Amino acid sequence: MWSLGPVGFLSPWLLAGLVLLPVLWLILRAVPPAPLRRRFPGVALLLGLDDRESQSDRTPWWLLLLRILAVAAVIVGFAGPVLNPTDRPAPGTGPLLILADGTWADARDWPARSARIEALLGEARRAGRPAAAAVLTDLPGEIRFDPAEAVLSALPGLTPRPWQPDAAALADWAEALEGRFETVWLSDGLARDSRAPLLDALESHGPVRVIQTPRRILALRPPLLDGAQIALEAVRTPTGGAAQAIIAAHGLDPAGVERRLATATLDFAPGEATASAALALPPELRNRVTRFEIEGARSAAAVALGDDALRRREVALVESREARETTELMSPLHYLRVALEPQADLLSGDLSALIPARPDVIVLADAGSLPPAEAEALQAWVEEGGLLLRFAGPRLAASEAGRDGGDPLMPVRLRAAARSVGGTMSWGEPKTIAPFESDSPFFGLPVPEDVTVRAQVVAQPGPDLADRVIAQLSDGTPLVTRKGLGEGQVVLVHVTANAEWSSLPLSGLFVSMLERLAISARGGADAAADLAGTTWQPVEVMDAEGRLTETDTRAAVAGEDLAAGDLGPDLPPGLYAGEAGRFALNVTRADTSLAPARWPARIAVEGLTRPAERPLGGLLLALAVALMALDALASLAVGGRLRAGAALLLAALLLPPVPGARAQDAAPPISAQDEAFAQAATGSVVLGHILSGDAQVDEVARQGLEGLGRTLWQRTSVEPAAPMAVDPETDELAFFPLLYWPITDQTPIPSGAAYDKLNAYLRGGGMIVFDTRDAGIAGFGRTTPEGRRLQTIARPLDVPPLSPVPEDHVLTRTFYLLQDFPGRHQGRDVWVEAAPDEEPTPGMPFRNLNDNVTPVVIGGNDWASAWAMNPVGMPLYPVGRGMAGERQREMAYRFGVNLVMHVLTGNYKSDQVHVPALLERLGQ
Repeated sequence: MWSLGPVGFLSPWLLAGLVLLPVLWLILRAVPPAPLRRRFPGVALLLGLDDRESQSDRTPWWLLLLRILAVAAVIVGFAGPVLNPTDRPAPGTGPLLILADGTWADARDWPARSARIEALLGEARRAGRPAAAAVLTDLPGEIRFDPAEAVLSALPGLTPRPWQPDAAALADWAEALEGRFETVWLSDGLARDSRAPLLDALESHGPVRVIQTPRRILALRPPLLDGAQIALEAVRTPTGGAAQAIIAAHGLDPAGVERRLATATLDFAPGEATASAALALPPELRNRVTRFEIEGARSAAAVALGDDALRRREVALVESREARETTELMSPLHYLRVALEPQADLLSGDLSALIPARPDVIVLADAGSLPPAEAEALQAWVEEGGLLLRFAGPRLAASEAGRDGGDPLMPVRLRAAARSVGGTMSWGEPKTIAPFESDSPFFGLPVPEDVTVRAQVVAQPGPDLADRVIAQLSDGTPLVTRKGLGEGQVVLVHVTANAEWSSLPLSGLFVSMLERLAISARGGADAAADLAGTTWQPVEVMDAEGRLTETDTRAAVAGEDLAAGDLGPDLPPGLYAGEAGRFALNVTRADTSLAPARWPARIAVEGLTRPAERPLGGLLLALAVALMALDALASLAVGGRLRAGAALLLAALLLPPVPGARAQDAAPPISAQDEAFAQAATGSVVLGHILSGDAQVDEVARQGLEGLGRTLWQRTSVEPAAPMAVDPETDELAFFPLLYWPITDQTPIPSGAAYDKLNAYLRGGGMIVFDTRDAGIAGFGRTTPEGRRLQTIARPLDVPPLSPVPEDHVLTRTFYLLQDFPGRHQGRDVWVEAAPDEEPTPGMPFRNLNDNVTPVVIGGNDWASAWAMNPVGMPLYPVGRGMAGERQREMAYRFGVNLVMHVLTGNYKSDQVHVPALLERLGQ
C-alpha cells in the first residue's frame, strides 16, 4: 500500500493514468461537437433567415474540465483509495520499543490498548522493523528487539497489574538500555514522579511518541469505621464539573451467596477532586460487608476490601455477683470496658444468657469453677470458633478449676495457690514482662519498663506448657497461656483484669495485647505499627480489574511489609489472614490523590483511538458517474437537445423500482483468521475445549475429544470433525454445540467481555462440561484448589440451580441407558440443572424431566483422560485395573456419547412418556 497523507491506495500503479489527462484534454479540445442539422423546404426560404443560435467550433473549456474530472475520479477510484488505512507504514526506521504503563488505570480499556499495540507491531512488521513490547509494572530483565511477528505472538502475555511502576526498578532498567531505537509510550494518564527520569532516558536513545487519551479516572480510598458508620471517600481526575459516583457494598447473605447489600452516593462538587459519604448499616449487615466498589469503574483502585477494621466485634463481659457489688474502679471488668468500648459492641449479663447470643468473644474475669450445664454450653461455643478470654483473680486462685489438668476451659494446669510479693511463693520484688518471643502473637509490641506484676496464678510445669505460653515474666513465669479447642481457642491471662495484681491494665500495652488477640476492631493507621513482628498469609489476591482470586500457594508476608503497603509482584493487593484476624491491603491509601499526566511540549501526544478506516473507491466512482450524467446534460444543452434529454431523464426517474433491488447494509469486515476459524468450526459438527492455561491439560482435552469423536463416528450417525481449542476472550462460541472446560488451580479468570459471551452461549442452548479432574472430593472439589477455582470462575456465569443427575434424567437414556458417569475416576456425583419439583405420573416410566438441554454439566471424573486415543485408536491413559478398568472406560465412552446426543437432539427421548398412550390408541 502506498500512502499520501491520511489516504492510502491499494493499487497505486493505476494512478499513472492521471498522466494521460493532459493528452485527453488536447484531444477533446481539438474535436468540435457535432453540428446541428436543420432541413428547409426550399432555398428561397433561406433568404432573410436570421439564425439567432450560434454553433461553437470547439468544446467549451468548462465542459472539458467536467469530463477530465470524471475520468480522474474513475482512475483514482479504481486505484483503491482508503482514508486512514490501518496498515500504512509506520513512521521512522530502526528498532521500535512499545511501552505501556500497565497499571490498574489501564485495566478498563486494556483491550483497546492491546489492539493499538497490535496495530503498531503490524506496521513494524510491514516496514521490516525489529520491535519489543513491555509493561512498566512487569518489566523484563532486558529488552530484546525481535522480529515483529515474534512479538505479536507474545502479546497476550502483556497484562496490566494492580500496582504502580517501581521508580527504583525503572531507573535501573532504563540505565541498562543500549543502542538507538524509537519509543511509543502508551500512558495510563496519571502523573507520577518516575515519568520524567524515564522520559529523559528514553529520549537519549531516540524519538519518543506518547499515546494518551483524556478520560475520567476514579479511585476509592480504604473505608474507615467512624463510630457506627462507615466513612467512604473517593478521588477523581480530572476534576471538572459536578459528578456523582455510586458506591456499592457487597457481602454474603445468610445463605452464603454474594449480593449487593447497600449503596451510597458520592457527590463531587465542581472543581473538587474528592467526595465523601457516610454509610450507616445495622451491625449484622455491616459485619457481612466484604468489599466496596465504584459501579461502572472497572479497576482495582475502584474496589476497597473490608477487613476486621470495619467489624465491631461483639464482646460479652461476664463477672460474678460479688464483683458487681464492688466499686466501679475496683471492678474486674472496668479497664476492659474502657479499652474495648470505642471499638467493640459490649454485652453484659449472665453466662447462660450470653452464650445463645453467639458473641465473638466471651470474657470471664476471676471466675472459678462453672456449673456443669454452663461449662458444657461454653465448651460447645468455643469449639464452634469462639474465643474465651479468662483473667485470673483471688476466686480463681482459691477454686479447684484447672487443678487436675482435665478442665477443657483452662489452657494449662494451675498450682494450688497464687504467687505474690510477700506471699507463700514470695517474690523479692515485683516482676517485669519479658520481651515477646517471635512465635507469640504479641511479638513486636514494645514492653514498657514501668509495667510490673505483683501477683499471679502459676501454671503447673508439664510437657506441653512451653507450647502454650505466649507471654511470660522476666523470670520465665507464664503470664499469658493459650490452647486451641475445636475451631476456637481458650486464653488465660494469669493476672487480674484490674490493677489489683499488676499495672498492666493501666498501660497502653494492655490495649495492644487485646488488639493482637483480635478482640477489638483494628483502627486503620493506629494499627499499622502493631503489624510489626506478625506474619500474614494471602487468602485472596486482586487483579488489575478488581477481581478477587483465592490462593493458597503464595508465601506468607511480614507484617512490616503490609504496614508499608508497597504493592508489587510479591505483595499484591488482597486479603491477608493472620492470628489477629484479617487485613485488607488495598490499591489506594487514605492519602491517595490522582492527577493527570503532563508532557513537555516537545513530545508528540496522540489519542488512543485512531480514525476508522474508510474506503473511498466507491465514493469516487459514484462521483464519476454523477459527473458523467452532468456531462450528458451539458452536452445536450450545448447541442440544443436539452428539452428532449430532460424528458427522457424525467421518464427514467418516474419508472417504478425493481422489487428486491434494495441496497443492503455493508457487513463489518472480517479478518482472514476469523473467517478461517468460522469455516473450520461450522463445516461439520465440531467439539471444542476451552483453554485451561496448562498446555499439558489442554493437550489431554484435545486427545479426549478426538477419541470421543472417533467413538461417535463408529457408533452413531454423528460424524464430528477434529476438535478445536477455544479462547473465550477472542473466539466465537456459538459455533460449538458442546464445550469441554478442564479446570486447574491456575485456570485464568475470563474478562468481563468473555463472561458476556459465555452467558450468551449458555442462554442460546450451548452446553459447557466443567471437569475439575479431582475425583469430585467433598462434593466435586469444594476443598481442592481446582474446586475453589471452579467456584471463582462460575460465580459470574448465568448458571441455573444445580443438583446431582437424578435416575430418570434424559441424560441417562439419550443413547445408552446409564446410571453412572465415570471417567478416569469413578463413583462421584455429576451435577446438572436441577429438575422441577414434581412427582412421576402414574403409568409413565419417566417424569417429564429437564425438557431442555442442561446448560452445564459439572463433575471431577477426568473424562478426557478416559476418552483419549492415539491416531490408531488405542487408549492413551490407564483407567482402573484389568477388565474392571476397561469396563469403566467403556462406560466413560457411553457417557460421552450420551452427552453429545443430548446436546444435539435435546428432549426427544422424553417422548417415551407418551409410549403407553400411543400403544393404547393403536389397540396394542
